[in-house]
Amino acid sequence: MKNILVTGGAGFIGSAFVRYAVEKYPHYHIIVYDKLTYAGNLENLLPVSQRANYHFVQGDIADREAVRGVIEQYGVDTIVNFAAETHVDRSILDPDAFIMSNVVGVHILLEAANHYKMERFLHVSTDEVYGDIEGSYFSKENDPFAPNSPYAASKAGGDLMVRAYHVTHGLNTVITRGSNTFGPYQYPEKLLPLFITEAIDDKPLPVYGDGMQVRDWLYVDDHAMGVDAALHNGVAGEAYNIAGENLQHNIDVIRRLLSLLGKPESLIKFVPDREGHDRRYAMDCAKLRAIGWQRQYSFEDALTRTVEWYKNNESWWRKIKTGEYLEYYKRQYAARLAAAGVSL
Repeated sequence: MKNILVTGGAGFIGSAFVRYAVEKYPHYHIIVYDKLTYAGNLENLLPVSQRANYHFVQGDIADREAVRGVIEQYGVDTIVNFAAETHVDRSILDPDAFIMSNVVGVHILLEAANHYKMERFLHVSTDEVYGDIEGSYFSKENDPFAPNSPYAASKAGGDLMVRAYHVTHGLNTVITRGSNTFGPYQYPEKLLPLFITEAIDDKPLPVYGDGMQVRDWLYVDDHAMGVDAALHNGVAGEAYNIAGENLQHNIDVIRRLLSLLGKPESLIKFVPDREGHDRRYAMDCAKLRAIGWQRQYSFEDALTRTVEWYKNNESWWRKIKTGEYLEYYKRQYAARLAAAGVSL
């Protein structure tokens, strides 16, 4: 393992992994390959942009020739695939892009990895492939998939394709499935950065349904370290859950972030729920701990760090929340907020 292609490395979790890997492994060459769609941002990589073992190439994982070109140019021997469309709300509005990136793109990467006899192919997935988890159960890696959104279904399709290339071609694959990840540099369409930035400006916070959905909150740096553990220590053909082991109701997290910001709970506006909204995600991650991973951040510390980062980096997110972002926000929330008696 020497020349690692990190696809989607300018996105939220991908860039956290790149910042971590560039520093930890100076003897590796980290080549970021990213399409730079709306959620890809080269500013996420500024902390390592001058490092000699970091390189950036703009490209699409669904472009077969471009993928093979970057592999040959840099002598890539390992792929870590973060590239994906990731937002459930957008998958409901426009599922086509999710199929193209999360299924077709994964297939093209796998074809290239098999053709060039890669040392390892790590695919980054999500807890959402398991679907809505009832009672007090915690999903295990071999549980059946039950995706309930176009996003989750597209990620499940990618996971199955990865498994097929291991079984059919003997490709050295590993899959990681992360829980609800948060932290600095997260595009402000997701719950925490959306609500932190809206609350800073004293704007209403559109909470789906009753806000009692349960999520397992994982700090992004812990997620990056989990991917690293699976990359180096994971067994070929296996999947590994990366769980925050911190189940919280959405409404409780929202109230906590308002408290950290010194903002009133009157900003909370309960709006009609999202279609097919899963009630509870929860994963068992004993398998990952067995190969050396453990969380480094408590939820309270991680949430405080996250809130402070958005408070101190307004220049990063204010330029994002314009143009296409505002059009998306209106499309997703205007009618819901109107139903709650709030106008944009």
